[in-house]
Amino acid sequence: MKAFLRLSWLLLLLSPLAPLAAGLPVVEVYKSPSCGCCNDWIKHLEANGFKVRAHDTDDVVMHKYRLGVPPGYGSCHTAQMGGYLVEGHVPVREIKRLLKEKPKARGLTVPGMPIGSPGMEQGARRDPYEVLLVLPDGGTRTYARY
Repeated sequence: MKAFLRLSWLLLLLSPLAPLAAGLPVVEVYKSPSCGCCNDWIKHLEANGFKVRAHDTDDVVMHKYRLGVPPGYGSCHTAQMGGYLVEGHVPVREIKRLLKEKPKARGLTVPGMPIGSPGMEQGARRDPYEVLLVLPDGGTRTYARY
């Protein structure tokens, strides 16, 4: 009985950690070795519970093509996780929403490098930008606005 109570208390104490243990997928990030904002975006992911494997490459474009980033919707880094592509400075909030909702899509993109997006912070400046859902046919639709 004492062992059961100890186990119950342990489980109760660890329950707030359950979402972390439940497993966010590992994020595979393909980036230029010299890109500082890519490293800042990776820090944003890690600070929000993601495990990241960064791959420095001189051919990020090849990974964009391989993962299905539509032409004209690219950014400085490309990532893959949970069966989805994540292109550019996408906020963790939208990545977690994508993983929860599991839409039939290729993934998410934030084209370009908007100031104020995760990894692109510059003081109080915040340029408006959209997170786009990349549909299976390569089309896009707005997923979130910032």
